[in-house]
Formats: sequence, C-alpha cells, structure tokens
Amino acid sequence: METVIEMKGITKQFPGILANDSIDLEVTKGSIHALLGENGAGKSTLMSILFGLIQPDSGNIKINGQEVKITDPNVATRLGIGMVHQHFKLVHNFTVTQNIILGAEPCKQFGIVDLKQGTKKIRELCKSFHLEVDPEALIEDISVGQQQRTEILKMLYREAEILVFDEPTAVLTPQEVEDLMKILRSLAASGKTVVLITHKLKEIKAVADVVTILRRGKVEGTYKVSEINEKEMAAKMVGRQVQFAAHKKAQKAGDTILQVENLTVLDGRGIERVKGISFDLHKGEILGIAGIDGNGQDELVYAITGLLPVKSGRILLNGEDITELPVKNRFEAGLGHVPSDRHRHGLILDFLLKENFIIHAYNSDFAKHGLLDEATINQKADQLIEEFDVRASLGRQTITRNMSGGNQQKAIVAREIDRSPELLIIVQPTRGLDVGAIEYIHSRILEQRENQKAILLVSFELDEILALCDRILVMANGEISGEKKASQTDEKQLGLLMLGHKSGETYDQP
Repeated sequence: METVIEMKGITKQFPGILANDSIDLEVTKGSIHALLGENGAGKSTLMSILFGLIQPDSGNIKINGQEVKITDPNVATRLGIGMVHQHFKLVHNFTVTQNIILGAEPCKQFGIVDLKQGTKKIRELCKSFHLEVDPEALIEDISVGQQQRTEILKMLYREAEILVFDEPTAVLTPQEVEDLMKILRSLAASGKTVVLITHKLKEIKAVADVVTILRRGKVEGTYKVSEINEKEMAAKMVGRQVQFAAHKKAQKAGDTILQVENLTVLDGRGIERVKGISFDLHKGEILGIAGIDGNGQDELVYAITGLLPVKSGRILLNGEDITELPVKNRFEAGLGHVPSDRHRHGLILDFLLKENFIIHAYNSDFAKHGLLDEATINQKADQLIEEFDVRASLGRQTITRNMSGGNQQKAIVAREIDRSPELLIIVQPTRGLDVGAIEYIHSRILEQRENQKAILLVSFELDEILALCDRILVMANGEISGEKKASQTDEKQLGLLMLGHKSGETYDQP
C-alpha cells in the first residue's frame, strides 16, 4: 500500500530528557494507525513534529513520497495535515465558530468575514459527524467535552487528508466514543489517513489497523492490531504485566461526611444546570456520578468546591454548612478536588512542579515565619514524584506547562491524595493516563476508601465507575435520573439512565 507518512531517524531532546530517540514511523494511506505508549513516551512530541509545532533535532519527514520541512502548522495545513491536540488550542473568549474558522475565514466582499457562512458549514459538520456543539457559544462557557468536539470540527472544517487525533476520546461518553469510532472508520474508508494517539487498548482493538508502541522515547515495535491482544500491548507499553481489574474490598460505610440538600445551581449564563439535587456521602464510600457530559456534573462539582455560587439549597461537610464558604476555607475544612479541567482549575502552568504540589498549603505546612521552607518543599516534591511516577525533565524544577498531559494529571492526583482530605472530589482521575498509571491511581483511590475517606467520583468511563464505586448516581438534564448499587447494575442500565429514563430505585448505603 502507498506510504503517506514516512518519518526517519526523528530525534528530539529537551533539557534533561530525550523525548524522541531516532524514531522511524511509516503510515499507509487510508489506514488507521495507532500510537501507544506510557505518559511521556514521546507520542505527542512525535506528532507535534509532524504538525510543525516542534522542530526535530535530526531526522527527516516525507509526505506522499516527497521530503518536506514542516516549519510551522501553516505548512502542515497546506500539506493536508490536521491535528486535534490533547491540550486544546482554543481562544477562550471567542465563539466556537470563530475558533474553527480562525485562519481559514470565509469572506464576503471587501474581505469582511462571513460568520453566517462559517456557522452554516459548522452546523452541517456537527450534524454529519454527530459532534453537536453550539457554534455561537463562547469557549469559556462550554464543557471540556464540547471544547474537544470544537477541535475535531476545526480539523474537519479544513478538509485535512492526514488526521492526527491526540487522545480524542478522553472526555467522551461511551455513546460518543462509539460515534467517533464510526467516524474514524468512515474517514479511513473515504481514503483519509488517521493517526490515533490513545491509551485505551479497547479502542485500538476496535478501530485501528496497525499499532506502533513507544517506550521511553524509542519504538518498541509496530504490529498488526489483528495479531496482538490487549494484555500483550500493555506489557510491551510499560515493560511489565499489568493488572486490569481493580480489587475492591467489601466494607461498611461510616458516618455521613457530605450532605447535599435540594441543590440548585446556575451556570455562567444564568441557565439552571443543577435542579434540586439531594444526596449523602459517607466515610469509607465511593459515590459515583455518571452521565453524558454537559448534564450538570461540572456545575454540581463547582458548587460543592466553591467555584460556582448556589442558587438554593445547602451543602454540609461534617455537619458544617459550607454553602457560602470561600474555596480556601472549604479546603481547610477537609475537602480535596481533582478537577476535570487540569489547566483551568488544577494547576498554575507557569509555576514549577514543586510549587504546584504545595499550592494549597504554602502558608502552613511549607512555611516558617512567613517564608517558604524550600527544604521541606523539595523533600515533599521528590517524594510525590517518586511515589506517583511523575515524569518531568527537570524533576521538581520543571515548569509545569512543559510536562505531558498525563504527567500533569498524575501531579494533581498525587497532590490531592497526599493531602488525604476527609472528602475527596475526583473528576476524570485517569484522563489521558496509560494503563500502568491507571492501575496505580485506581489502587490509591481504593486505599483512600479503605482509610475511611469519602470519595465523590465523577467519570465518563463507565467501566471505571463500575469498578471503583459502591453507589452510582446518574445525572440527566440536571437531575438524578436513578441510583444504583455498582454490584447490581451494568453499562446498559446506566446508559438508559444517562439518556433520561427515570428509575425510582434507591438503595441503602453499603
């Protein structure tokens, strides 16, 4: 078959880390070629080189048999290469339409941008590819999932022939993932070439033709997907056997930690997104929140953590009313938060890694006489880096922005679990993580449960919800459409509830 992408001897070194070590990659036209590897293995770096965001130290690239020098994304776009990035490249105070057409604006007479024409084409793409998003909404007002759909639409709008997807399903529901898999297959069938960076082995088996596995910046091997199974891929990816199933011990839940009473919350545009929700959460219990993205989960979490005001209702932590407390006071009262948007709410990207580790306790545990205690901070940072396998080129001195998305996620999870708060709110804890890291993070979450911590887990991964949770609440249209014991339900039942089918069933605490 015709080779459409040929990368030879690609090497890229950053301070303290060899991201790509003489990598060779060949991708055939009309195929779906998966790139698999641990967090920090060099997958995104390699594709960023293909897209012109990064220049290699050595090596060459051929597109359709012609050697090219891709000096920037504009060159890549002219060569027919499009990329959906793991870290979104969006202007937050622009609308969806403005972001999608930016740099490829349709114009009327005298060079006036034709927003109406652009919006019309985007609505057609939304309908054709089942990627519904409001073209007139501001990026800052839409969910992470909708932002990702905007990135996909941006690439489709430019009619790219080589389509690179970097973790495209990280925030999608099972139904949305299934739709995307159909889209990828149809794109390949139409002659387009798809490169899929993913940690999800099931997705590779479901949709990819070929998989190239990277480990520590080198190519471990390239395989036909039909000739390798998930366990073999995982072992080659991390260099050891991986335990896929989480082992959850049976235990009784304890006293009530969190009480949410008749909670109603508006979003930033004044639309009611949480509608009179009530529930309790107990010590030693993991309560899952399942649902299609955009059904009020973010607003519920933001209200509990203090990032959004409450219209009506109450939130009690250990019996204390925290409904009106500032964010910092809630954290001091025993709340921890792993947010869905790690860039907006989880990290200060231009801070050092060690500074992000102690961001909640800089004025107490890590200070003496009003000054930061560098020795204690360094000791804590080194401990968390080793314990959670956070890979950063300069260790604790790394600027957080320069870390891979998966390692940024591990840093947040490490910080929040290490604080061991009484109530830990975790949203999408394993977004963008490889199977080895997922195995470890799941074990640490279950360890917090065994230590009688209360955990509110919001995830779009139903297998994660079913594996970790004791009880599951399903949200649809801002309401709780049903409550299930994890041991007494399955993905099919939860999927129906996610679509708004009501269930009157409730269960006692475990």
